[in-house]
Amino acid sequence: MKRTQNEKILQIKNETLVVGIDIGKEMHYARAFDYRGIELSKLLRFSNTNQGYETLENWMQGIMKEKGKTDATVGFEPTGHYWFTLGDYLQRKGYHLGIVNPFHVKCTRELDDNSQTKNDRKDPKTIAMLVKDGRFREVYIPEDVYQELREAVSERERLVEQMISLSNQVIRWLDIRFPEFNEVFKKWSGMAAILTLKNFPTPAKVVKTGASGIVNVWGKEMKKPSHKKAEKLFKLASESIGRTAGSEAAEAALQNLLMQYEMVMQQIQEIEKLMQELLLKVPNASKLVDIKGIGMVTAAVIVSEIGDISRFKDPRQIQKMAGLSLRENSSGKHKGKTTISKRGRKRLREGLFKAIITMLATNQEFRMLHQKNLNREKNPLSKMESIIALCGKLIRVIFAILTKGNDYDANKMIDDMTRSMKAA
Repeated sequence: MKRTQNEKILQIKNETLVVGIDIGKEMHYARAFDYRGIELSKLLRFSNTNQGYETLENWMQGIMKEKGKTDATVGFEPTGHYWFTLGDYLQRKGYHLGIVNPFHVKCTRELDDNSQTKNDRKDPKTIAMLVKDGRFREVYIPEDVYQELREAVSERERLVEQMISLSNQVIRWLDIRFPEFNEVFKKWSGMAAILTLKNFPTPAKVVKTGASGIVNVWGKEMKKPSHKKAEKLFKLASESIGRTAGSEAAEAALQNLLMQYEMVMQQIQEIEKLMQELLLKVPNASKLVDIKGIGMVTAAVIVSEIGDISRFKDPRQIQKMAGLSLRENSSGKHKGKTTISKRGRKRLREGLFKAIITMLATNQEFRMLHQKNLNREKNPLSKMESIIALCGKLIRVIFAILTKGNDYDANKMIDDMTRSMKAA
């Protein structure tokens, strides 16, 4: 992974064909330039099909042969998911790929004609010029286990969102039909609560069944059903203010929600099992779970977002990719606050942040580091600043484990921290 703009600029040589592509859903537009920004061919319009991709490659190869170019760098905006298939195709063909920031394209679009016009002819040139000037980031398309893991993490995220939505719908149903339900059960998704909602969801059915009948139903699935809880449920149901009109259709709707919820829960368990199997295939990744506070799901999220660790030379590159690098907002005598950039992989940043929050409750050494950050004599950090600093520390620990295969040693971390405190 290249770190500096100079290194990227040096990749664009006299022998390099620079191609800018404006990505669309059905049609793409491409323009070709040399390293000085001189256009070498007319605009190409090609379809988002295999035939269109072949047309693009034949067009590029023809220009390279005619102009004496030996390699090509192709740049484009990451427009949603529409670039995935084209990116895969060009990568298989061995072309160097670069992604330009959409915000950069927007800012530089007016340089040539001082016009706010946006069209399919203008954008490919803007993209190509950004690539020529080294203002791009190299495309990383994960392969094999890393792509599998990323897809599994994405699917689990979708299922969790679906589960939360179903849970909110059940809560809404209870607020309307049986608002006293939550006085008996802390969570509607507990075993006794689920059995109740399946067998006698409305206050009228609870009253009809009676406390002893409720206990009998619970006893078929539970070892020790609570008589006290059943009596409380019966009492509240007899005084319920829940809506009664349209109960038959409402009950059918609730049963559908419960069925969907259980199905999604099962799907989440299956995808998490797959995530665990995939994580074990990544070298040294299973050692991340040895860090107290990092579970299998968190480790899978972090590894899937980082990808192949060998493409990084320094943990600070991962920190920047996560959007955790610091940015300052100062001018003249004004000294603004230093904050994180938040420009990077959001899922990685959130995964690291959630991991640290959990670790502060369960991991002694990271909790000690946190207290040290808050209570140091010079420049003590706020709680959020300390959490961001600990995210950077966690990245360094993860980098060492994945690259060197080191085992996580909590005692070594405490010893290192004790030595640094004595030296200070």
